[in-house]
Amino acid sequence: MKRRDFLKATSATLLPIALNGLPINTFAGTPLLKAIAKSSSKNGRVLVLIQLNGGNDGLNTLIPIDQYSKLNTARSNVLIKENRILPLEGTDKTGFHPSMLQMKNMFDHGFMSVIQDVGYPNPDFSHFRSTDIWMSGSSSDEYLKSGWLGRMLENEYPEYPDEYPNAEMPDPLALQIGYGLSLTLVGEHHSMGLAVSDTNYIYQMVNGTVDPAPPTPAGHELTYIRLVAQQTEAYSVAIKNAAEKGNNLGTKYPNRNSLADQLKIVAKLISGGLKTPVYMVSIGGFDTHANQVDASDTAIGAHANLLTQVSEAISAFQDDCSRLGIADKVCGMTFSEFGRRIKSNGSIGTDHGTAAPMFVFGSKVNPGIIGQNPNIPSNATVNDNLPMQYDYRQVYWTIIKDWFQIADTEIQNNILFNSFTPLPIFSQTLGLNKTEENKEGLVHIQCYPNPFTSYTMVEFYSFGGYCEIKLFDNQGKQISTLSAQVYPKGKQNLKLDSYAYKPGNYYLQIITALGRKTIPIIKV
Repeated sequence: MKRRDFLKATSATLLPIALNGLPINTFAGTPLLKAIAKSSSKNGRVLVLIQLNGGNDGLNTLIPIDQYSKLNTARSNVLIKENRILPLEGTDKTGFHPSMLQMKNMFDHGFMSVIQDVGYPNPDFSHFRSTDIWMSGSSSDEYLKSGWLGRMLENEYPEYPDEYPNAEMPDPLALQIGYGLSLTLVGEHHSMGLAVSDTNYIYQMVNGTVDPAPPTPAGHELTYIRLVAQQTEAYSVAIKNAAEKGNNLGTKYPNRNSLADQLKIVAKLISGGLKTPVYMVSIGGFDTHANQVDASDTAIGAHANLLTQVSEAISAFQDDCSRLGIADKVCGMTFSEFGRRIKSNGSIGTDHGTAAPMFVFGSKVNPGIIGQNPNIPSNATVNDNLPMQYDYRQVYWTIIKDWFQIADTEIQNNILFNSFTPLPIFSQTLGLNKTEENKEGLVHIQCYPNPFTSYTMVEFYSFGGYCEIKLFDNQGKQISTLSAQVYPKGKQNLKLDSYAYKPGNYYLQIITALGRKTIPIIKV
């Protein structure tokens, strides 16, 4: 058996470890993660992936209020009552499920970017196949055995595992809390996930040697596997040390919430100094074919309980990141293998669908909603689905490029195997950081559509008083002042005709007495 085949077959079965009763898998050297670790050592950034397993019902999560009457025709037995929908700051067109109060507060205070109707062309309605597509970063007609993260820098770290851990990167390159190894973290040639679930190992220090093996082909492989096992013990020590050094956590984590338990460990390890750049957590139960809601009250039930757990866990984690002083280097992203159908079924549930919203959160995101509300058919049938607005690989591209600062050519040639238009998910500087621009999260501006072709609508909120709105090119040079006047208090709209501008990246900035905010926009 070849080394790569052996490792792919066995990498998730070695040396289990648990923290606070939760198993952790250490993905010690997937090539993607090695690359990310190298860039992370420069910018110190951390990505937390949150998988909503089962296919989340996006239409009852991010609700298009302006399409409510059509939704009521299509899914009255599961639809949230209009007066129960949580309104969002800066828009009256879209709201959150009533169980998402904490995430609504994060959105209103500038800590969340929402991407509308994310999916992929020619969608597959199988949980397993669609999950593989999302994990691998492939098209629906491609069958890749590697993950979008695992491929990233495989060729840039050929020395693994012989030279890891080392002084530059002494810690695991990724941690998955829970059982099993995600395809996301598998490279084209190696899967270096090491399952560590026996608590005894975190108290054992390694001696830096590998037991001798016979000088045969099998012996060489045995030596290699023993080295991997030794590294796992070293990483277990690093995890233990970080857990012991981690700061005292906040009190907002809810009890009996598995996602909160996982994110609590992540916060503890990051605050304890672990340099791990990627964490992965998950919560299941989103395959809501039946009894999605309570028959007597659509605002409660199975889906509502899940969204409560997600909202409370993410909010507690973000609050802890801010309190522990690590917020500027951490961002989180939710994903699910697909959404649900527009039309509900007769079992008070929803069936497998296509596109659904994604949520990216943190202190460095560009807050707001990217994209427009979907256009719901007047008489939706069981075959109607939400059209995709954004390819999920646009989100991946943006994470890799803007968060981890990987070059476009590397992303196109080695990771996603194609070119995808990035999205304005993260705040850009233009000489100012987000804290300086928008200290209290009070200044709001967004554009829809974005990306756009001939025009985009600029939507912003005025607290009453003088506002300036300026347009900059991708070098930070001001192109024009779109508006400079006194506005009354309330939501304002301004049309930006783009016929005079070439396709590319631009920046829109609003300046008010309460501060300023800059967002990226894209003409295609």
